Amino acid sequence: MEPVRIVEGRALPLDRSDVDTDQIIPSHWLKRVERTGFEEGLFSSWREDPAFVLNDRRYAGAEVLVAGPNFGIGSSREHAVWAIQQYGFRAVVAPRFGDIFRNNAAKCGLVTAAVDADFGRALIDAVLADHTLTVRVDVQNRTVEAPAAGLAATFPLPEAVQERLLGGLDDIAVTLGHAEAIDAFEQTRPTWLPVTAARL
Repeated sequence: MEPVRIVEGRALPLDRSDVDTDQIIPSHWLKRVERTGFEEGLFSSWREDPAFVLNDRRYAGAEVLVAGPNFGIGSSREHAVWAIQQYGFRAVVAPRFGDIFRNNAAKCGLVTAAVDADFGRALIDAVLADHTLTVRVDVQNRTVEAPAAGLAATFPLPEAVQERLLGGLDDIAVTLGHAEAIDAFEQTRPTWLPVTAARL
């Protein structure tokens, strides 16, 4: 996983609330055995409508997805995070996220910035008004800014999640960070307890 300190770029406004994971990536996409190619399934049902915002070329290459409240609710699927990342988004800004989606995002290196509803609305309106607007999501300082629109806000981010993002740490890397403590425990563990194959 690559470290993430700042995500800065143009934004895409998804002016919808209560977007669930089945809308982010429909369930038939979950049959894939590879962990690639999910960008084609991102909002695939909605993309059949030519007027859907992902079909608007003005927002091509956007790195920040700005959505309405309750983004990522519904069933658990890492595929939703993979689809968003593989499409090119590195951060999602919204008032409130589904808990499971937010946790999956943290483990995959996708920044989720939960802002208050008024700021979220103002940011969507600003991006709708100016497709060239630059949005900056700062993980170190826990801020979201769109200077050209005069918008700035902070967002909550648990220290453990911030450490993961800044260090580019997946679950294995987090575990390896405790390698010395694990080794010390294993040295004093009673010999009659089961062991892993590595210790045989």
